[in-house]
Amino acid sequence: MQKPFNFESFPDRRVTESLKWRVYAEEVLPMWVADMDFLSPPEVIEALRARVEHGIYGYGIEPPSLKQAITAWLERRYQWRVSEEEILFVPSVVSGFNLVALALRAPGSGLLIQTPVYPPFLNVARQAGMKDQRLPLSRDAMGRYYVDGDCFRAALTPETRMFLLCNPHNPVGRVFTREELWTMAEACLERDVVICSDEIHCDLTYSGHVHIPIATLDEAISRKTVTLMSPSKTFNVAGLKFAFAIVPDPTLRKTLKQLVHDLGGGMNIMGIVAAEAAYTRGAGWLQHLLKVLESNRNFVYDFVRNELPGVEMQLPEATYLAWLDCRRLDLQPSPYEFFLTEARVALNNGRDFGTEGRGFVRLNFGCPRSTLEQGLMRMKRALEESRVIS
Repeated sequence: MQKPFNFESFPDRRVTESLKWRVYAEEVLPMWVADMDFLSPPEVIEALRARVEHGIYGYGIEPPSLKQAITAWLERRYQWRVSEEEILFVPSVVSGFNLVALALRAPGSGLLIQTPVYPPFLNVARQAGMKDQRLPLSRDAMGRYYVDGDCFRAALTPETRMFLLCNPHNPVGRVFTREELWTMAEACLERDVVICSDEIHCDLTYSGHVHIPIATLDEAISRKTVTLMSPSKTFNVAGLKFAFAIVPDPTLRKTLKQLVHDLGGGMNIMGIVAAEAAYTRGAGWLQHLLKVLESNRNFVYDFVRNELPGVEMQLPEATYLAWLDCRRLDLQPSPYEFFLTEARVALNNGRDFGTEGRGFVRLNFGCPRSTLEQGLMRMKRALEESRVIS
């Protein structure tokens, strides 16, 4: 009989090398970097324990069983049939999209991103020696972000060589619709622009929203797309450094494979073990996780709406990240610094996501409800004591 999964408590992370819990002072509650305060699936822990007990941790090879597990996962969840030869292992999604940029760069070439966006996106063009092209996501009167087709087409120039897509989107929490994806994909095809799609949060979507890998829209689009995925967010194994790229174009795949060999380093054997266990035996745990996260999401949304007047939030369609608009409160010197100093809660600084993120903070609700309640109450008291809200 399956033991109940534990989403209500977690071991002390300050005694480990945790980035999330060790950067700030002990009295600060960390609700920033995107890893969850939940134990990884027991099947993953058991697989890692067995591998550790073997006692030898030498260089690894690409196990065919892992590629089989990945293709089966993609077909079950997205009805996407991917051949094993199209899969390329990379250390992380971030290294993956930087390697794609290196593979595509040419004199005067441009790279397009949509802001606000996950901070490593902002550095890719510069690091690859490409022209940095940015398009702010559109927002409607209610504050919901969306893709404006006309604006997107206008942002693609003759120099644009690569479009770096984030879907589901970090930090705004959108799961782009089929229509939005078609708009972007067709425009890229018309301009011969390669799409590199960061889909690391693809498994973390909520009721009423379905993730559609952009490469599944059409065969021609698939050939012009590199899709990056990982078990890291889904199963809380980010520190094990494993991701994969789906690269249908054989020429680009060959170039990327060489770059991974030369620049990306070897595979993390523990990451391989964790990934295979997650994709073959972790679906039950994920099903329970999504219920916990959706409940937490709703709790944050209701709390912000009822207890934090002046703060605005759109309901995330995916991810475990809330994007809080604090601009009406004019918190000084910034919302991030206000909540860190006055509430002793560490959030992500919105300005790190691009110019359009100024006045925002990002809150990680991938944690037990008790932790979430504590963080939000600290934020409320800080606003009340500073007479920002009453």
